Amino acid sequence: MKKFVIMAMAAVPLSVAAQDDLIRKIESNQSYTTIEKPKEKAKKDAPNSKYKFSHLIDLERTTVKNQASSGTCWSYATNSFLESEMMRMGKEPIEMSPIFSAHCVYKEKAENYVRMHGSVAWGDGGSCHDVINMYAKYGAMPQDAYTGLQYGTSKNKFAEMQAILKSMLDAVVSNPNGKLTPSWKKAYNEVLDSYLGAIPEKFTWDHKTYTPQSFARTRIGIHPEDYVEMTSVTTAPFYKKTMLMVPDNWSFDKVYNVQMEDLTDIIDNALNKGFTVSWATDVSEKYFSWKNGVAYVPEKDYDDMNDSEKKYMFDGPKYERFVTPEMRQLAFDNYETTDDHGMHIVGLAADQMGRKYYIVKNSWDTKNDYKGYLYVSKMYVRYKTTAILLHKNGVPNELRNKMNLW
Repeated sequence: MKKFVIMAMAAVPLSVAAQDDLIRKIESNQSYTTIEKPKEKAKKDAPNSKYKFSHLIDLERTTVKNQASSGTCWSYATNSFLESEMMRMGKEPIEMSPIFSAHCVYKEKAENYVRMHGSVAWGDGGSCHDVINMYAKYGAMPQDAYTGLQYGTSKNKFAEMQAILKSMLDAVVSNPNGKLTPSWKKAYNEVLDSYLGAIPEKFTWDHKTYTPQSFARTRIGIHPEDYVEMTSVTTAPFYKKTMLMVPDNWSFDKVYNVQMEDLTDIIDNALNKGFTVSWATDVSEKYFSWKNGVAYVPEKDYDDMNDSEKKYMFDGPKYERFVTPEMRQLAFDNYETTDDHGMHIVGLAADQMGRKYYIVKNSWDTKNDYKGYLYVSKMYVRYKTTAILLHKNGVPNELRNKMNLW
């Protein structure tokens, strides 16, 4: 037992703690005028006026949620995306359970982890396609019917659960019996159920009885085959499927590879047609400010900025660096771009200089300057996107032809 506890504690930094560490890492990314008190002198010395955003496209979505201490952003973002899909289809939106999707993923991921002898990423992380894949296989549940809060907290707090689950799987992979028994899956699933709650075969919601599959089919009503995921790399042929080479692609899904400029062209076309987009990206940059709700690509690297430029990074519109496909690929290859986070693109805005930004719904509660939303420049999206997922009808026809998306 003592050895088991030590193994469990050692596993914590490899799983849910990564999400908490990410938030702590970017907490200081905010404007000088936000930090300093009193603010009068800072405001007087600030070189630019504050951001003033006007909304150009503002699509329907449900309320901002809080993933809390869990690395389930991918599930919150893509379930939020599916809720907007319901609105787009003229349905009454149902707030779906992100932890139902996560529970299904953790069952499937455990099998892959053992099959791969532990040589695959473990933790809360996942990809946008995970929600679609789990929807297709297991169905969906409303948040009211499955909260995933079975362990004495009012918010997600997954560190203990993930530490124990990984320790169990590592014990299985070590193969102490010389041959795997059929019991490990039962033991693993019972621990998972004890923390998140067993997934019911049937449940009652809105005075009717459903299975998760029948709920997905009759109340949500999307068709998983209509959704496509895309990335952009220079190391694979364009407009063909390629492996999404990020650690959280535990299922080894292939996605369409498009050119860098196509990413924003696709998002623009989708928004103009009323489609929102599930977005996976890197946020661990000095020029991503959750507090100020702004992300862009400054002309200079942070280390090359003077003190004034650093202080006022988020105090108003700035000129951006022009990002090339080669720069984007290099950032992937040298680990500057990592698959940190998933969010939901719900609209388009312009600042007072006329520059365009995507309106992005996050899942870190509402405690920032824009009550849970961010304004992210197009250049940032081109540079730092790891993948996008959307309905195929949101893709421009020219690109659909190239990828045979009909």
